[in-house]
Amino acid sequence: MEYRYLGNSGLKISEITYGNWLTHGSQVENEQAHACVRTALEQGISTFDTADVYANTKAESVLGEALKGERRESLEIFTKVYWPTGPGGKNDTGLSRKHIMESINGSLQRLQTDYVDLYQAHRYDTETPLEETMQAFADVVRQGKALYIGVSEWTADQIREGHRLARELGIQLISSQPQYSMLWRVIEPEVVPTCEELGISQIVWSPMAQGVLSGKYQPGAQPPEGSRAAHEEAGASMRDFLKDDILTAVQGLKPVADEAGLSMAQLAIAWVLQNDNVAAALVGASRPEQVVDNVKAAGVRLDDSVMTKIDEALGSVVQRDAGQTAARSPKSRVA
Repeated sequence: MEYRYLGNSGLKISEITYGNWLTHGSQVENEQAHACVRTALEQGISTFDTADVYANTKAESVLGEALKGERRESLEIFTKVYWPTGPGGKNDTGLSRKHIMESINGSLQRLQTDYVDLYQAHRYDTETPLEETMQAFADVVRQGKALYIGVSEWTADQIREGHRLARELGIQLISSQPQYSMLWRVIEPEVVPTCEELGISQIVWSPMAQGVLSGKYQPGAQPPEGSRAAHEEAGASMRDFLKDDILTAVQGLKPVADEAGLSMAQLAIAWVLQNDNVAAALVGASRPEQVVDNVKAAGVRLDDSVMTKIDEALGSVVQRDAGQTAARSPKSRVA
């Protein structure tokens, strides 16, 4: 495992970070989830990312139990706030002061820790003044409940304004967590240059395009039984990538991966880590052996010829439109 600084801070995190979005508390039994976390720790992963909304708070509880007994100072634990939790009442969502203050307390209890290393705004809240949100985050930091703050799927302009307010309040906004992969490059035109300027790193989710870049989904064929795409809830979030032209192009990556001596999944993770603004690739797992395979992408450097062959194989199926971040952001709170 290799470790990278997160933004313009002194915090180092594992460049392969374990995330439990679609697994813990929902698709995977707790015993299996614990086995995946133990394997992650054995492989040198020290950074774990979750959110209160995952499995409606259950994912945080599973992660907290799985990490119980580990030396807290050796871990970096991240969580997020924004989406509805609990019964989904009128104040159970968004980035109001009320929701942030109540949510951090709930997250810490479920994670069985006194603080999180990074507390992230899971989306931008159009219904709460940004000044209110950032003041609440500043108070969470000053109370010692979070060390740093970050954002997820914010536009470049939103990041810039959030960073300005954070500096005025004397706290550090050091990370952005967007979707990023060979197939989804919408952060490259605006978000990445802005973050490079401001000293903010990317912690990217779905580096394997939710499993599509593993090559296991074939054009014109039904998803394999037991795969993420075959799962009703998880499969719904993958529809952008389960198109025959994309799946056909992805099959063209197999010889590139073979030539590099990597699995297709390893190639996909190594690709996002070539971007100097990326501090970590988020990976999930339903089986311990998936963790072992993914970690082999740590420290891999792809030469220019490999990067060129990847671009040639994928051609026009790559999404590069910077406007996609704003287009997919919630226009109002979801209750």
